[in-house]
Amino acid sequence: MDPLQAIASATQIVASMVGAVSALEEAYRDLREAPKRIRILELFVCDLENVFKNIKQKHAHKLHNSQLERQHLSLGALIERLHVNLSKARKELSKGKTKSFGKVVWISMVGNPLSKVIQSIRDDLTWWLELKKISDDIEKAVESNAESLPPLLRVTVEQGYPVSKKCHYVRKLLKEDNSAKVILIVGLSGIGKSCLARQVASSPPIRFVHGAVELRFGRWCSRAACNGNRIEYHKRLAKRISWALMQIGFIKNSQEVMSADLEDMTSLLQTALVGKSLLILLDDVWEQDIVERFAKLYNNDCKYLVTTRNEAVFEITEAEKVEICKDDIKEISRDILLHHCLLSRDELPSTAERLLDRCGHHPLTVAVMGKALRKETRLDKWEKAIFNLSTYATWSESPISYTNEKNSESTLTIFGSFEFSLEAMPEQSRTFFLALAAISWTEPVPEACLEALWTVLGQVTLFPLIMSKLVEGSLVIKMDTQLSYHVHDMVSLYLENKTEDAISRILMKSSADSAASIAPWLFIFGKETAKFISKEKMESFLNAQEMQVINTLENIIQSLMASKSISELEASRKSFSVILGPRAAELISTSNGSQALIVAVSKTITTIFTKEDYCDHALSFESTVAIDRLLSLLQDCDNLQSLAIVTNCVAKIAEFGNTSTIDKVLMSVPMNQLAELFAPESEEWYESACTSLMSLTKAGKSKAVEMMMASGIDKRLLVLLKNGSEVAQHHAIVALKTFYELDGVNEQSLLPPGALNNLPWNVRLSFETFKISDRTITCSPKAKLFEDLLDRTLSKERKQVSEALQEMIPIVEKASDPMICEMILKSHLVERLASLLQNRDGEWDRARSESAFILMKLTCSGGEPFIRRILKSDIILELVRMMQYFKEDLQDSAYMALHHIIFGKGSGLFFNRLLQMGVIERLIQGLDSKLLKTKELNMLFLVDLVEAGSKPCIERMLSLGLIEKLVNMEKGGGKLGGGVVRFLRGLELCKNISAAERTVIKQQIVRKVREAVVGHKLESSLVASVEDFVSESSRGSSGSKQRK
Repeated sequence: MDPLQAIASATQIVASMVGAVSALEEAYRDLREAPKRIRILELFVCDLENVFKNIKQKHAHKLHNSQLERQHLSLGALIERLHVNLSKARKELSKGKTKSFGKVVWISMVGNPLSKVIQSIRDDLTWWLELKKISDDIEKAVESNAESLPPLLRVTVEQGYPVSKKCHYVRKLLKEDNSAKVILIVGLSGIGKSCLARQVASSPPIRFVHGAVELRFGRWCSRAACNGNRIEYHKRLAKRISWALMQIGFIKNSQEVMSADLEDMTSLLQTALVGKSLLILLDDVWEQDIVERFAKLYNNDCKYLVTTRNEAVFEITEAEKVEICKDDIKEISRDILLHHCLLSRDELPSTAERLLDRCGHHPLTVAVMGKALRKETRLDKWEKAIFNLSTYATWSESPISYTNEKNSESTLTIFGSFEFSLEAMPEQSRTFFLALAAISWTEPVPEACLEALWTVLGQVTLFPLIMSKLVEGSLVIKMDTQLSYHVHDMVSLYLENKTEDAISRILMKSSADSAASIAPWLFIFGKETAKFISKEKMESFLNAQEMQVINTLENIIQSLMASKSISELEASRKSFSVILGPRAAELISTSNGSQALIVAVSKTITTIFTKEDYCDHALSFESTVAIDRLLSLLQDCDNLQSLAIVTNCVAKIAEFGNTSTIDKVLMSVPMNQLAELFAPESEEWYESACTSLMSLTKAGKSKAVEMMMASGIDKRLLVLLKNGSEVAQHHAIVALKTFYELDGVNEQSLLPPGALNNLPWNVRLSFETFKISDRTITCSPKAKLFEDLLDRTLSKERKQVSEALQEMIPIVEKASDPMICEMILKSHLVERLASLLQNRDGEWDRARSESAFILMKLTCSGGEPFIRRILKSDIILELVRMMQYFKEDLQDSAYMALHHIIFGKGSGLFFNRLLQMGVIERLIQGLDSKLLKTKELNMLFLVDLVEAGSKPCIERMLSLGLIEKLVNMEKGGGKLGGGVVRFLRGLELCKNISAAERTVIKQQIVRKVREAVVGHKLESSLVASVEDFVSESSRGSSGSKQRK
């Protein structure tokens, strides 16, 4: 049952109950009839409870919808009141069986108690029905105002020349209720299909309340590109569908569905689109079955805008068809030419019309020729251009897999324009452009990859100039907001015939050093053939001379850092791990003591290895002299960078190694030198050094901590707590937290009495979050006292409840004591606190606030057992709701409770459930609140989640458009500026992601900021502030001033 249908069923039951209550009122004087009427009402309540449970169990993932959640909560409150009043009715009825004269007199004076109960039940039922009616009326009012609001998902429109009359016609079709679900836009490549479709999708009709998404398929996703291999074709199509699921927020990244086949992905898409109203743009579709798969999806109000050049796709019968032909583009071809050749109408030579005719008025061909003739007014040059275009078109070889009789001539003309444009360029530009044939252009390619390719061709300068020439010639398209490039599908098609020559020149005929530099890049961004050869080359180079090994490893890291997302980084990391993993130990063992080689291998290992990789290859390190080589280098190392990298590597190996390895590492690692990495001037190595400390601590336990303390590392950390930057303080807190969590470590030796008083207040608060031991309570409270206090919290008197909660604080502060912990866990304290939090009566606000405070103390002192209990009681969602309430004292108490829960012991349990509960979605929605306090606390808690959270948590935030929301808050001005930098600062403090992942996420955020702020008056200042922070933090500085 749909959740809204369930609410409708509840409405019908409640309406029926109103009639049953009237029947009870008429029958309550008849002692035989009244119990039957009460029984009928109890059955109605039982039905209501079934509906309530059905909603909660089957549709919990949809309760983030505010309207549905309010109706769900109000229904639960109604059921509770009905139970109470029906119990009272039965009690009064049993009393009424024996009426004395005094009772009759009393009733005559004050009224019948049963009558009052019946009236209370009627009032409750009427209240709920009226509440739902008000909700429905508000919903209608909101819908009428929502027409002017921007859609949830948007398609970015690029500068182009949409055919206006066709654009209006497509819009008209989308608005019509009786039009087909699929609208096909067909035409030659480069004629403006995608441009027109994006123009429509960038501002979809208001009926598409969830906005619009774009999916580009291209020839890559066709049977021809897969050489008829059905399995490979289905694999590529499944990958594209996974991208659609990520765009609409159904999955966080493609790694979640790596093992799913095409049918599984289609089934997930079906589930994701249920109830959605989206305009879905399927761009450059080559296969008919792709459109048919989407068109068969049901229970949604989506429509599909499809662009294709394939006549077979155009033959789909149940579709509206829009064809862009020569007559449609003729009216705009002259404007396109004027735009690109930078001439006025008066300056345009008389032969311009002939050129347009020779181009077939094709927009892409006209643009390329126009840019090649930029600012050229001489008639003979234009005549020569027409002649050369015809010549090059005759020479061009068009791919057989693409052409047919209808578009063969147009394709050759387009390719001829490319040849003409290249002929007008310098030799360096032509060579570089042809080398681009080795790259797969299915997705935009990062600028760093193209610059690496340029370097391999023997050039070290002029890269920006060469790229600008290719962009000016319409051969390459620059995506300014993403620092990446892509090409038109016809350019990609043109380059197909050049692929073999490009790969041969780059990988086979170039020098070994050059090939070592480019192989990792082509392994990620190259075509399938290039990937295969690049893998072979890298495996060969890892067995070659030292410089080639180092060159290969350095470019592996650089290519990884160019990943656009965490999911891309993870996929590439796994691929490189397969190549390096089996060779890592041998490379170190056979290094002959070369510091440069050992450092390069160590850095690559710590960048790409995960826990599984360390475990898989632990034996190879332990059975060779690799560990001895690493430890030997550390003994004589005077370079802090090398010290930090190698120490990190050897500590990780020890963390996952056997007892013998751990003992060897602990005895040989120079702790005194490790302490130097925490010197004030070494802040750029704090993160690496802190990671090493935690790995060594996990490996050697208390023995490792004792050795660190003997070397003065704990004193270095205390100095950082007092005087370091924000990031430095955080690293110190994390390290000391790791020490405290070990059994057998003397707390007094780590932090002498009074030491906390010398720390800045914010550092002390953070540190006390991890270390909660309260020495002011010397003895355990008696169980009887606790039970009495718990009983008093059940009182109807607010003052008595509040006093009981206050007296309970010293007890919960000792929840770390095993006896007290067991006593509290056996009680119903958590459930009672949950009940108090749910009390919406304003007179109980103080009790709600105190309940939140006790929950905070429980989680801080008791840790994991209490977090488990809290998660079972749905307290987290209740605290989030409190944080978005309109009373500031309740909001503050809820935020502080949540803040301490996520930073306390056992908080990992919270993050495991976080994504399932829809908390992040609710918090991001809260940023749209009109209440400044609500916005502020939601933003603070989101930053907390970044700092304490996990990789999936951060990915979910990014996929839900958090950065775009923060940018919009910046645009609006006011007190809540700097949200993006706060997010980045939280990211800098996050200890649950690797340095490589942090770098990739930062780059992703910069791209999102660029896209969200483009064209706004704050564009330059906001982008500059974000880039400055990223740049400073990458150099090891947090950007924070030192604490006084």
